[in-house]
Amino acid sequence: MQSLQAKASEWSGVKQDDAFAIDDTNLFQKLGLQTFINLSTNFYTRVYDDEEEWFRSIFANSKKEDAIQNQYEFFVQRMGGPPLYSQRRGHPALIARHRPFPVTHRAAERWLHHMQQALDGSTDIDADSKVRMMNFFRHTAFFLVAGDELKSQNQQPQCKHGTSNQTPSKNS
Repeated sequence: MQSLQAKASEWSGVKQDDAFAIDDTNLFQKLGLQTFINLSTNFYTRVYDDEEEWFRSIFANSKKEDAIQNQYEFFVQRMGGPPLYSQRRGHPALIARHRPFPVTHRAAERWLHHMQQALDGSTDIDADSKVRMMNFFRHTAFFLVAGDELKSQNQQPQCKHGTSNQTPSKNS
């Protein structure tokens, strides 16, 4: 079975090393909290105003303010800042938290369209950081698509550290 990370790389077109280049620089220290708040606000304004009803409906049961906070806290935590998300919500567990939603290839591409627009509109983020972030976002979006496909096949994700005869851990 192909790992979720391998599928994410294949489907996103982003090599794992490029996706995790965000770890080579502390983007939180470089950009600051307000930049992540602004990015998430810009992004979710676009999402909630999307002209495609099928896409907006994915977010219909979420409050925009909560979605913004969840996203910027996750980004801050993942990109070198304090563990704001984990302190408030627990482990990010991206696949489990996105399980109720249809995370399809089409939805991932639409999500990425809005994120690219939000990044392009951000004057607080330098070009190199934008590339690093978009590679991470693209890879992660397709990681979630791979997780969603497992959900529909009623399988558990394969842990990258386990062998085929081990039970996957929550952190896979």
